[in-house]
Amino acid sequence: MSNVNVILSTAYLPPIDYFRVIKENPGWQLEQHENYIKQSYRNRCHIYSANGLLPLQIPVSRKEGSSAPVRRISIDNSENWQVKHWRAIVSAYNSTPFFEYYKEDFIPFYFERYDSLFDFNTSLLKLLLELTGLDQNILLTGSFSNYESDSDYRTFIHPKKRSPVPENKEKGRYHQVFAHKYGFIPNLSVIDLLFNEGPDSILYL
Repeated sequence: MSNVNVILSTAYLPPIDYFRVIKENPGWQLEQHENYIKQSYRNRCHIYSANGLLPLQIPVSRKEGSSAPVRRISIDNSENWQVKHWRAIVSAYNSTPFFEYYKEDFIPFYFERYDSLFDFNTSLLKLLLELTGLDQNILLTGSFSNYESDSDYRTFIHPKKRSPVPENKEKGRYHQVFAHKYGFIPNLSVIDLLFNEGPDSILYL
């Protein structure tokens, strides 16, 4: 899976496989010149709630239509989404072993206003890289490329597609608080791994 030309799209609280790609590919780049793609991880994530799988979606405003450049996508803050998302995250992970340890790092993202989706995601990604132990610099693409290859994850990592990242059965399954109710759910937002496994998250990745 290692390739210096790996490209990833912006993503909100990206799934675990997104970070597995980063771990295996130090030369990865974050796409900043693509057009926004709806119904993707660019503005949504999946967490594990007391009722099972729960999608969280950031409302966006696309004044330029469906082909708007991703860097010009604005967050629609009229819907009070930050409060709703934070309440959902607290409800889902308050009883996990490491939520109290990390929660102060996340609070600013849900109580300070952000207007740009790309900037919000990138700032949050920087934090997640640090907390998971990857702590890598984010390299932005210099221009848009139409090429598709095994290293182009911009469309491959998608909530409605099977993950392109090979399953690593050696890693097994990590602890999930509600697994006794609904079973283990793979490839959730990386915060599911982080709040449950803490500093050991890097070992699972």
